[in-house]
Amino acid sequence: MSKYQQFIFDTYVFDKAKKQLDLCYSLDDQLNFTESYHFDFDFADYDEAVLDRAIQTLFFMAGVSYYKTYLPPQIAVRQGTIDTLMAQFLGKTYQRGLGEFFYVNSLDSNTQIAFPATMQAMQPVTHKGAGQLVGLGGGKDSLVTIELLRPGTSDLATWSAGHRPQLTPLVERIGLPHFWVERTWDRKLLEVNQQDAYNGHVPISGVLGCVGIVTAVLAGKRDIVVSNEQSANEPTMGYQGVNINHQYSKSQEFERDFQALLSHQFGDSLRYYSLLRPFSELRIAELFAGLAFEKYKDVFSSCNRAFTHTSDRMSWCGECPKCAFTFLILTPFVAQPALEVTWNKNLLLDATLEPTYRQLLGIEGDKPLECVGEIRESRFAMRLSQEQYPTLKDKYVFDLPPDYNFRKLSSHELPDDIYQVFTKVLAKLQPQPGQHE
Repeated sequence: MSKYQQFIFDTYVFDKAKKQLDLCYSLDDQLNFTESYHFDFDFADYDEAVLDRAIQTLFFMAGVSYYKTYLPPQIAVRQGTIDTLMAQFLGKTYQRGLGEFFYVNSLDSNTQIAFPATMQAMQPVTHKGAGQLVGLGGGKDSLVTIELLRPGTSDLATWSAGHRPQLTPLVERIGLPHFWVERTWDRKLLEVNQQDAYNGHVPISGVLGCVGIVTAVLAGKRDIVVSNEQSANEPTMGYQGVNINHQYSKSQEFERDFQALLSHQFGDSLRYYSLLRPFSELRIAELFAGLAFEKYKDVFSSCNRAFTHTSDRMSWCGECPKCAFTFLILTPFVAQPALEVTWNKNLLLDATLEPTYRQLLGIEGDKPLECVGEIRESRFAMRLSQEQYPTLKDKYVFDLPPDYNFRKLSSHELPDDIYQVFTKVLAKLQPQPGQHE
């Protein structure tokens, strides 16, 4: 039984002069949390009703970090409006997005999370914005998105949430307008986690998607562009009859649900999509090698340890599953000396990483609870790498479908106008998708 009975969405306050948004939550009016966002850029003209709607979406989504502490059975809304469709979206996203959290805490993965609908259906509001706003995480994926969009759009900008010291050299190298957002989560979470609160993974990409919506309104942009690939759809493991996906809020299912919610709220005036959804991770690695590696090799990182609160620069730890996977998928496309300079060693020949590679290849154990690619593309990358490193052939033995083509385009959720730009740019790149070398 939960220590608290009610999770309360208390208040949200936007101070335009200070450029700050405060989101306030409570458990039984006894334990209070405040999450803050500072938007460090000049605002475009915006409609107050549009901004309020965007803020509410973030308010309800960001609450997941604090709701999970004690999983109270009831949810109450003191400020803001939730209609039937939003209640369904939030309930599903919280439940599926907390799948890994339920697993690591040995909780019921079928736990239903019921949001109260305060009205039947809200009327859409219209945002007046233009251009693409690309979320910048620091890794190879967003850089591929940027380089694919550059030739086909005249209104392209980037944005990021936090990690300004690490990201500044990368932002400068990209050379596009950038919108800085600073997210400050309530450090009281650390206190309750050391006491008796639950802790674990939340659908952070879903939260950041909602931050992107608010940023787009304030920046006068129409499209929030993310860089989630087809591989994010693959479940990490099964638990209590449920597929657990570490990357649920990067999945195509979430993207589709979020698009439906935004269409319901804003019509076609605010759009969210992943430009890289048609690609496998391996194809993205190939594109990155050709389009961006030389340009960004000393200022990019996909390693989570590069973004700890004690770090102020981009780096690769060379020990985690993200490092191991990224090194693996770049090996067929980037010269060995260049990779070894980036990581300061050869990860494929590091004996301490053998258990990690066996997980990535599906040889033993579950996939790591990290943002890594599909088992089959890890296997294909390893098969290509074994041509360079014959000693790996006996070390990693696995089967691979004979018809697997990592360049084949998969399904996507791109708007028609963006897909036309996408296909035109892709047609100019070699080798063509769908072909084998």
